[in-house]
Amino acid sequence: MRLSSFRAVILGIIIYTLIIPANEAAWFAATAHAQSQQRTQQQAPPQQAAPPTSQGSIAVSVHNVGVDAIVTDDNGTYMKDLNKENFRILEDGKPQEIVSFSKGDAPITIVILMEFSKLFYGIYGLNARYWGAAFLQNVKKNDWVALMDFSMKTRVDVDFTHQPGEIMQALSQMIFPDFKEADLRDAVLETLDRLKDVKGKKAILLLASGFDTFSKHTMDDTFKQLKQTDVTVFSVGLGQQLYMLGYNSLAPGDRLLYGNEPYVVAQNELKNYAAFTGGQSWFPIFQGEIPGVMQQVADSLRSQYSLGYVPAEASLDGKYHKIKVQLCAPDGGPLVVTNEKGKKVKLVVYAREGYIAPKGGVGD
Repeated sequence: MRLSSFRAVILGIIIYTLIIPANEAAWFAATAHAQSQQRTQQQAPPQQAAPPTSQGSIAVSVHNVGVDAIVTDDNGTYMKDLNKENFRILEDGKPQEIVSFSKGDAPITIVILMEFSKLFYGIYGLNARYWGAAFLQNVKKNDWVALMDFSMKTRVDVDFTHQPGEIMQALSQMIFPDFKEADLRDAVLETLDRLKDVKGKKAILLLASGFDTFSKHTMDDTFKQLKQTDVTVFSVGLGQQLYMLGYNSLAPGDRLLYGNEPYVVAQNELKNYAAFTGGQSWFPIFQGEIPGVMQQVADSLRSQYSLGYVPAEASLDGKYHKIKVQLCAPDGGPLVVTNEKGKKVKLVVYAREGYIAPKGGVGD
């Protein structure tokens, strides 16, 4: 037992020394970007904008259902030049008429929700801190960004701001986690609740291992709320590189928490958070992947198509209705896209899987 524990500590030290140098480079780059953005905004005329309130991009009523969609090819390249005629929406398997359509590079409204706990010697929290900073390199002057973290409790570190320097300052003060708990589901639900009255398109960048140690809420509670929200979740798993570096060196007690089966469950939970809400998920192994992943998160949000339709059998029945967004040619046939070599490419659509209709009378 002592030997296994010693090996686990040594493993932690090795991983720490592998992670720190790459993370420090990303940290300094993010700091420089945040400071540059802040100087630019301080020189610009003061804005009267306030954090958005009340109105969702997927606002659901008996008359209209709105859904955001992201389209990529099989290489992850975003397809930004599609038109209304290239989309088909099915609700519960029945075709719907698209009555509104828009696309464009809209400002981002996003919460960086990061796990900052002592799990796995605090390395999850260390990664989350650096990876959250890396995302700030993609923030533009009109974007709204907030920072929240969780361990035993969920904390609001910085409310919505146009100033990435405020986020960087908060991250720089997060040195040592307080608890070895990671109440993931409680944190996700609390963040969704805080976002329900925020106006326009909104998202969560979830930086987490996927493990939940002490939440009051269950996985079913969380998925139920995800079916009702208009928030898009982008999940970035913190544990893939640690898992790949060798869990066999852990003590037997740690293997029960971090071993193969629990890790797969944790990973699937993060994947489902994204899938339920029309987002995407990433599980980077190398630190060099992080800048690209964070750019993809930002590009996803700036490449969304907004579609609206009136359900053919509109009713306020309080039930869950499945949504399927498909791609098609203007004549209704399959949409064919080729690359520069003339080879047909596969297209992938990311959109929420459904919505729960509000309760009330038919036609209200």
